[in-house]
Amino acid sequence: MIESENLNQEEIIKELCLCNGLSYEMVGQEGSDTSKLEMFFSGYPCIVGLSLFPNLTSLTIVAQDIKEISGLETCLQLEELWIAECYIEKIEGLQECRCLDPNKQLERLNLSGNQICCFKELTNLTRLPCLKDLCLNDPQYKTNPVCLLCNYSTHILYHLPCLQRFDTWDVSAKQIKELADTTAMKKIMYYNMRIKTVERHLSEDLEKLNDQKCKLQKLPEERIKLFSFVKKTLEEELAELKGLGKGKVTDPETLKSSETVTGEPSLQQKILTKLNALNERVTFWNKKLDEIEAIYHMEVKQKKKSHGLLIPFLLIELETVGNFHFEEGTQSDDWFNFCYELILSRFCAWDFRIYGITGVKVKRVIKVNNRILRLKFEEKFQKFLENEDMHDSDHRRMLECLFYVFDPEVTVKEERLLQILEKGFKESETSKLPLKKEAVILSNSLSINECPRIEFLQQKHKDEKKHSLKHELFRHGILLITKVFLGQSVQAHEKKSISQSNYPLVDSVFIPRKYLLSINCDCSVRQYKWFVFDHDLVLPEYVVEFEYITMVKADSLFSVFNNVILQESKKKSEGSVFSKDLKFDDEVMKMEPRFKARPKLISLDDKTILSLAKTSVYSHIVSLNLRGNSLSKLRDLSKLTGLRKLNISFNEFTCLDDVYHLYNLEYLDASHNHVITLEGFRGLMKLKHLDLSWNQLKKSGDEINTLCKHTTSLLTLNIQHNPWQKPATLRLSVIGRLKTLTHLNGVFISEEEATAAVKFIAGTRMTQLSLLRHSSTKEERPHILSIWPSAKILTQISKLGPHLHPGGNWYLKITALNLDGQHLFEITNLEKLENLKWASFSNNNLTKMEGLESCINLEELILDGNCISKIEGISKMTKLTRLSINNNLLTGLEQHTFDNMLHLHSLSLENNRITSLSGLQKSFTLVELYISSNYIAVNQEMYNLKGLCNLVILDMCGNIIVWNQENYRLFVIFHLPELKALDGISIEQPETESAKDLFGGRLTSDMIAEQQGHSNFTQMQELNWTSSSIRTVDLIPVDQFRNVCNVNLQNNNLTSFSGLIYLPNVKVLYLNYNHIESIIPRLKPQTHLTNRQLLYQKVPSSGYGQQGISKTNRDKMSSENLPPIMHSLEVLHLGYNGICNLIQLQLNRLTNLKFLFLQGNEISQVEGLDNLVVLQELVVDHNRIRAFNDSAFAKPSSLLALHLEENRLRELGKLQSLVKLEKLFLGYNKIQDITELEKLDVISSLRELTVYGNPICRKMLHRHMLIFRLPNLQMLDKIPVNSDDRAKAEFHLAELQAKKNSDNFPISKSLIHLQSTLLCKLIPVTSSPMDGRSFGQVKTPPIKITNVILPGGFSHYLGSDITLTPEVEGILKKNFRENVKESLHLK
Repeated sequence: MIESENLNQEEIIKELCLCNGLSYEMVGQEGSDTSKLEMFFSGYPCIVGLSLFPNLTSLTIVAQDIKEISGLETCLQLEELWIAECYIEKIEGLQECRCLDPNKQLERLNLSGNQICCFKELTNLTRLPCLKDLCLNDPQYKTNPVCLLCNYSTHILYHLPCLQRFDTWDVSAKQIKELADTTAMKKIMYYNMRIKTVERHLSEDLEKLNDQKCKLQKLPEERIKLFSFVKKTLEEELAELKGLGKGKVTDPETLKSSETVTGEPSLQQKILTKLNALNERVTFWNKKLDEIEAIYHMEVKQKKKSHGLLIPFLLIELETVGNFHFEEGTQSDDWFNFCYELILSRFCAWDFRIYGITGVKVKRVIKVNNRILRLKFEEKFQKFLENEDMHDSDHRRMLECLFYVFDPEVTVKEERLLQILEKGFKESETSKLPLKKEAVILSNSLSINECPRIEFLQQKHKDEKKHSLKHELFRHGILLITKVFLGQSVQAHEKKSISQSNYPLVDSVFIPRKYLLSINCDCSVRQYKWFVFDHDLVLPEYVVEFEYITMVKADSLFSVFNNVILQESKKKSEGSVFSKDLKFDDEVMKMEPRFKARPKLISLDDKTILSLAKTSVYSHIVSLNLRGNSLSKLRDLSKLTGLRKLNISFNEFTCLDDVYHLYNLEYLDASHNHVITLEGFRGLMKLKHLDLSWNQLKKSGDEINTLCKHTTSLLTLNIQHNPWQKPATLRLSVIGRLKTLTHLNGVFISEEEATAAVKFIAGTRMTQLSLLRHSSTKEERPHILSIWPSAKILTQISKLGPHLHPGGNWYLKITALNLDGQHLFEITNLEKLENLKWASFSNNNLTKMEGLESCINLEELILDGNCISKIEGISKMTKLTRLSINNNLLTGLEQHTFDNMLHLHSLSLENNRITSLSGLQKSFTLVELYISSNYIAVNQEMYNLKGLCNLVILDMCGNIIVWNQENYRLFVIFHLPELKALDGISIEQPETESAKDLFGGRLTSDMIAEQQGHSNFTQMQELNWTSSSIRTVDLIPVDQFRNVCNVNLQNNNLTSFSGLIYLPNVKVLYLNYNHIESIIPRLKPQTHLTNRQLLYQKVPSSGYGQQGISKTNRDKMSSENLPPIMHSLEVLHLGYNGICNLIQLQLNRLTNLKFLFLQGNEISQVEGLDNLVVLQELVVDHNRIRAFNDSAFAKPSSLLALHLEENRLRELGKLQSLVKLEKLFLGYNKIQDITELEKLDVISSLRELTVYGNPICRKMLHRHMLIFRLPNLQMLDKIPVNSDDRAKAEFHLAELQAKKNSDNFPISKSLIHLQSTLLCKLIPVTSSPMDGRSFGQVKTPPIKITNVILPGGFSHYLGSDITLTPEVEGILKKNFRENVKESLHLK
């Protein structure tokens, strides 16, 4: 065979020489001079003979039968390689194309026209760092299948950033590379988020399992605690009895004989009997605890296995840039229901009943979308249709959904399943059993798939003689549903092995179920096992995880098949399940002797201590028993200098810092307390026995350090039943650190265990060897589509390459360090690693972030899975881009820690105890923030992230705020508008719109707290929030705003008073420039509301305004007896709100309002103000009022000032009820007739009036008339009115009347003189608003003359009623009494 191969190679080399003009005989001497070889169309089926051409720089192979790249190991000078129109599927063999001279490496590669179909093959090209020109889709040749995939170009350009030409295109432009990098980074961020979501879901499921475990363990733990307490009591009594006996025989045999003599057991015998019974009960309940723990671990294992598939699926998606896609189904998906029904239809209960299986439950269905395999399937399927003459209905019948049959003797491993899903069913990977070599084995029956597996596992379990429940072996399973084209199919012959050679004319072979399984039912005739020869015609489509429903024992609470870990039994409670055991416990507790419970101590004092010790001298106290009390502090023990034994078990201690001064203490029992830390536990150098079991200790590293420092003589230690954070390595850690120990947790420490512990501790220290073994010296992070830490990627690559040997400056070469899972207790020996860029210390026992101070060039730091409680020592790492401290004990983010990290774009702090985000306020470069499963509870914390404009991914799941905040998701989306994904779910546009509708313009307590920097609202007196697009007000709790008296919300979008109505003490309210329609919105019926209004109803006090109420409903509204609100409100500004209806505004409810400003609205009627009985000033300037109706001022009013300027008033009637009005402003209206001004006579109290800007003012007669008719008027049109003005007004009016009526009747000189005198008294000669004279002086009350009858039109100017001043009165009496006697009638 070897000779034949050599002969073939010789012929190929001869052909190679012939085609390139070389002599085969001389090739040994001339081959080194050849730099270029070409082979076209035939004669070169494989790459051989290239070792004869060591200086080859160019190799061209076209249209050959070559299937793999090989034989290039000696071509160290190769610069150009063309292998086109061949059958290459994999890119391999190129890694040897390297040269010490970087200028002579492979630069041009053309692999067009081959069968490369996988992106993973393309990543092998990254081994060629000098590759400049790559062609996989040359127009001269056919296309590689991989070129048809999505994101093909992006994938190449990201992985090969040095390319200058790609597929004959120039790609040297910087923008092209940046676009590829950006796209790849977005993909990495997206899948990192998806994977973290999967991990979080797993963590949540495990937490639920742990909670269920704790619930189930509660009863056994309570029983154990009770029995332990009684045991210790009995042991103490027994010890006292032995002490009192002073040498008397107390062994059990003697006691038994004495019982026989006396006929009644002694007290010691009773105690021993009861102690034995108590020990049995403790053993029983400990066994139940172990059962629960074992079941819990089984469920955890299954959960991890189930979630374990999802992460590899997502990684494959990332690596294939979306051409491989997995989709988890739900009941709303048709394909999910199809798979569910398919499995149920192919499950035969008869076949499974012998295994105790009654049914099957589908737990998860994952749809597989492999674009590569689907293209192959469709191509083969189309070729088959073209070659065969058949109708469409015929070939559709040949398509079938079948289950892939895994080898029953091989567990379905993750790697095998992923290999099938990614690459399909390869011949070399099929089962090696004789009948199954060449075909893919499938079935249409669950029985054919699963029964052989179940039987194999049962037999294996039986052979190994294990005691675990056998049903657990096969309870969970995986099915792979495939889409299959069966083509031409025949039944297999018994004597023929199943191979293509035995069935050359068919595509598939089947075997009926009756030849496979002995037990058959009615459905067995439809069950077949199939063998398909063409692997490309079997397409994996669905992965199904299922669970068998099995028969269980009804009375077993802890039975795994009852699913008590997942759901508590509804039929039976714990008490009923354990009723017999609890009754037995009670019987044991009632056994003699029984001791009365003594009163529990809450505190200690000198008297109590001396009483317990039964002595009067402190120095004589050697032993002190404080067991079974309610003590939380140990005071007054400093005097007990001789104390050697102290028992404080079964108390309420949370720390042990009160025992530090007991220097001679040798024995301490602190079990069954609530101790959470050993901090302060010091100075006990003589302590030999310490019991810390049944407490709440968690930080193994800190507590072991404390014991190492302060208990150097410790012999026995019990730390069982504590919630340790790292329980797996706890025993080795304790033994290795506390080298004096002889017993741990009641178990003797053997020499072998001590040696293993010492070796373990040695491995936890960072040495030069460990640094070299877990480091890398690569300067750049490789372009790899992966979410794993850079340190992990680089160190894995380094393992494949040459190992780093220590030299003079070896530490300066290290750039990456991966020390995950090394059980480190501290970080040391990194002082010289100045060039360290990427470091990972995950899954260790670190308690502090120390030892990293000199690594100032770090770009990526991973510290997941440690016991760190504080972020410190990293403030100088200004180059840090990624920081991850998940699964630690962080309680907060220290201020200014991240302020100088100007490149930090990814921060992950999941599963800690963080309560505040204030430390992130200046992390402006953050792009990703993962902070799920912490203790963030209040809305205000979200405002700390509002300044992070680059933040696009945020994960807050598992925080208290998620379930405390109503509409949490929309709340976050609204306040962080730049977010693209929240809690692992992409943010869609409809969500953004809903968030704006729900929270847009919403003034809340959180917003105010953000602005103020605190949430102490009780000191606030003013609230000023203008020009902020506020639509609603929600200030909760309202009581905290009780001191707010002045509110300014001008220039917003309020449609009602919203939550302002609940503020108890607001006196002044500014709401100008809003859209107020009503104090409280009167919502329409649901059927008339828009979607936005319905959304607003979900928010308390939304303030969504009215949509207008018809005029016919106004009377009805005004008649409604609405209760008063806002009792303290006195000043209200509602200017420029577009108000058109005052009744709809509901102002009548503001009964204590004194000043109302309504300027700049659309008001046409003054109405709805009847109840404002204390209103003093009303401003309705710049509205649309034409006149006043009967209801405008129907009731006597306390109004002092009325502003009506810039309206459309033509009439001034209906003002008679304004009996107290002092100021009236009527400027810029439509008053034309002077008779309208005469109607103001009814307002005798009027002191200030404006009428400028009205048409009546053009004649300049109104002033004289108004001054004459309004005796109390002190200011007219902003000009003061004095006595001279009034005299001139009288004269002017009289003169005008005289001129008008001179021709109508004679007037005596005396009357003319009267007229002149009157006008002189009324009309001033000159007047100025700035003349300094007072217009408010008190004068003698004037005489009022009514029913004056004057000739002609004189009465038109003076009116029928005249008011005379004292001066005018004197003139009349003295000079003109007789002349006017007939005309004037004094009243």
